[in-house]
Amino acid sequence: MPQSDDLEGMLARKYERLSPKLRAAADFVAANPVEIATRSLRAVAAASGLAPVTFSRLARALGCDSYEELREAARARIGRSLSSFSRKAERLQSESRHAAQEPFLERQSAACTENIRALAGQVSHDVLERVVERLHRARSVLLVGGLGSLGIVDYMSYMASYFARNWRLAPRRGTSLGAILADLGPKDALFVVTKPPFARASVMAAEMASRQGAFVIVVTDNRACPALGHADARLVVPSESPQFFSSYAATLVLIETIIGMLVVRAGPSARKRIRDVENRNRLLQEI
Repeated sequence: MPQSDDLEGMLARKYERLSPKLRAAADFVAANPVEIATRSLRAVAAASGLAPVTFSRLARALGCDSYEELREAARARIGRSLSSFSRKAERLQSESRHAAQEPFLERQSAACTENIRALAGQVSHDVLERVVERLHRARSVLLVGGLGSLGIVDYMSYMASYFARNWRLAPRRGTSLGAILADLGPKDALFVVTKPPFARASVMAAEMASRQGAFVIVVTDNRACPALGHADARLVVPSESPQFFSSYAATLVLIETIIGMLVVRAGPSARKRIRDVENRNRLLQEI
C-alpha cells in the first residue's frame, strides 16, 4: 500500500467494486476505526458479526499486504480525526516558527494539487456518469449544504441556473426546508455536500429524501459520514491540507466537472438558455 494512501482513500477507490459481504466489512471499518485500530481481529469479527477472514479479504481487496496494514491505516485515521480545528491551528502556528519550513503557499498549493490529482483515481467514472445521468433526467434537483459546504452548493446552484430551470438551493431562512423535501419523490434528486463536522440538517435531508424515493447523491471527504448510509451515489473526495480547515479544492473540481458534463448532455437547449441568460444579464447591466 502506498504511504500516501489513507483509510478513506482506500475505501473510496474500491468500495463500488466490493462484494456485498466485503462492503459490510468496509462499512464497519469506516464507522469503527477505533475498534479496528485497537482490538484484535477476532474481537472485531465478533463485534461486527462477520467472519475474521472477511476482514483479511477486505484488506487485500483494498490493496493492503495484510490486515495489520489496514489496522495501521485506521490508527492514522484516528490521529487525524482527533485533531480538532483549534489543535490544527495550534500545530499550524507551531510549524510556522521553524525556519526550515516551506512557505505556506507552496505547502497549501502542493496539498491541493495532490488532492485534485488523487480525485480522478478516487471517484469512479461509472458512478460519476450515473450521477450526471440522474441529474440530467431529474424532474427537480435540490442542493443542500451546511456550514463550510454552503458556499460550494451556492456556487453549483449559480452555475446550474444558466442552463437548467429545475434546480433549487435549500433555503437558509424564510422558507421551510421540510416543505421542499416533502415534495421530493422518485423522479427527483437531492445533491448533498457535507464534511466534518457534519451538518445535522444535511444528514437528515439525505435520510428523508431517501425514504421518499428520491435519488440521493452525497459528496463528502470521509467514508464515516452518516449521510452516506442514505445515498444512492457516494462521492468521497480527498481534502488533505496543512491548513486548520479541510481543503475544498478537489470538491470544486468535482462539481465543475459535473456541471460541464450536464451541459454536454443538455445539448442545444443548454446553449440557447445560456445565451438568453447572458443577454438578459447585459440588459440588466449585471455584466
